[in-house]
Amino acid sequence: MSIDKIIAESTAQAVLALYGLEVSADSIVPQTTKKEFEGNLTVVVFPFLKASHKRPEETAQEIGDYLVANCEAVEKYNVIKGFLNITIKPSFWTSVLLHMTQEENYGIKPVTDDSKLVMVEYSSPNTNKPLHLGHVRNNLLGYSLAKILEANGNKVVKTNIVNDRGIHICKSMLAWLKWGEGATPESTGKKGDHLIGDYYVLFDKHYKAEVKQIAAEQGISEEEAEKQSTLMQEAREMLKKWEAGDPEVRALWRKMNEWVYAGFDETYKRMGVSFDKIYYESETYLEGKEKVLEGLEKGVFYRKEDGSVWADLTPDGLDHKLLLRSDGTSVYMTQDIGTAKLRYQDYPIDQMIYVVGNEQNYHFQVLALLLDKVGFKWGKDLIHFSYGMVELPNGKMKSREGTVVDADELMDEMIDTARAMSNEPGRLAGVPDEEKEDVLRMIGLGALKYFILKVDPRKNMLFNPQESIDFNGNTGPFIQYTYARIQSVLRKSDAADMQTDIAAYEPNEKEVELLQRLADFAGVVTEAGKSYSPAIIANYVFELAKAYNQFYHDCSILKEENAVTRAFRLQLSQMVAKVLKSGFALLGIEMPSRM
Repeated sequence: MSIDKIIAESTAQAVLALYGLEVSADSIVPQTTKKEFEGNLTVVVFPFLKASHKRPEETAQEIGDYLVANCEAVEKYNVIKGFLNITIKPSFWTSVLLHMTQEENYGIKPVTDDSKLVMVEYSSPNTNKPLHLGHVRNNLLGYSLAKILEANGNKVVKTNIVNDRGIHICKSMLAWLKWGEGATPESTGKKGDHLIGDYYVLFDKHYKAEVKQIAAEQGISEEEAEKQSTLMQEAREMLKKWEAGDPEVRALWRKMNEWVYAGFDETYKRMGVSFDKIYYESETYLEGKEKVLEGLEKGVFYRKEDGSVWADLTPDGLDHKLLLRSDGTSVYMTQDIGTAKLRYQDYPIDQMIYVVGNEQNYHFQVLALLLDKVGFKWGKDLIHFSYGMVELPNGKMKSREGTVVDADELMDEMIDTARAMSNEPGRLAGVPDEEKEDVLRMIGLGALKYFILKVDPRKNMLFNPQESIDFNGNTGPFIQYTYARIQSVLRKSDAADMQTDIAAYEPNEKEVELLQRLADFAGVVTEAGKSYSPAIIANYVFELAKAYNQFYHDCSILKEENAVTRAFRLQLSQMVAKVLKSGFALLGIEMPSRM
């Protein structure tokens, strides 16, 4: 049992014995004592005052006396108002370490047959362009969130919805027909998603030129000229043909999408993210249209004179929302209704989480209401994991203008930066040549992932590749280096040290500090799951790595002459490495054993 649980259960027993109040131990959450106060763990006693009928200080003192007398872990306590600061016996910390080492998956709750099933949707790419930096944050957050929820004992289904139809797809298709000259990924040597993205940018270039020409020739505004664009009319006509099942349009669409999917798969694999089920808008939008037309018949929605179908959400404090255009084509909202329907048919989902940027906050407010209105009572329970945008020193990215930071190029740059920094004296000195490329990949991608995931997901962030790969400070490489340092120590140790009986050892202050950080891991995983925040894991792992480096500096390990002390410090080091690796695994980051 963890030290937090021991104190929580003992406190619950104290409250029952002293005041006759039955409380659940799960409702008592000991916190790490603030540095300015003496103690290891703090229990807040305010919830017990109604039962004790005493002042906070008296209540805390009575509970503290009970714990000293009845809990083998507690050495002493002090009281600051309603806060009971508990000091754990030094000898008991050793049993805490031994308990941790005996747990195969320390801090991780097992998934059982009775576990809740959570579906996490992330990525949601369009097949008219490659993945970019914004997608990188989305994928890393979604994958990490799924891992964290699973570590909290949930069954998790990782899912993706691919936006493979619509006017934006037709723009790329039309541009390829007009100016592609039969280009393929093989003939150009380009990944398929990059090739198709080029034609999306090319369409926009020609479209803008056409609009300017019309405006100049007719002396009208560009806004008015847009309505006369033959290119845009052709793209809309192509979308109508696609929805009507035109054989030629559908054949071209399938061919170009296959190129894109092959490119996506390569990027996902390199990024280290995966999915259990992929849905495609082309397969879900008809389900959505069916539900919308069903709602129209029932009077839930209404049709305008131009034939378009709308939802009146003004009674819910919102506005009117378009669901079907006047030409009968559907919008994103329609597709999302259809996708939700299919998902709940496929899986017994207890909770649905959409990982989508905060620019879509309104969209998910509307989706929750619409799902409820069309008869899906679980609609209002959906969770929109709303995260901030990734910005660059020179501003936002624009796909149509080709000014995005491409995900593949970004990963290349990160690995190249790791390679350049490894040329510094002493870097990767102990890594065999055949391992170096793999280690550089782990460092480069680890730096990228950690830099993004350590930021509170709700906040906008500025991405700086150079800053992210620094081997000092709150970075991925610093934590990876700490792990590699521990592995080096363990490789140099005597196997007998790991078998030495340390049960009677009393750790010193530095060792207790490190042990307490390890003891916090299970609570951190729980908190990250409740808060939907990989940043909580990231910053915990950094603090643990920092504490270990201080311990490494202050306490001799391999050169320690006392066999029991040496064995304790080696076993403590091994446990730190295990937790560092577990924490990074929840972030989707690999750990090199040598750096």
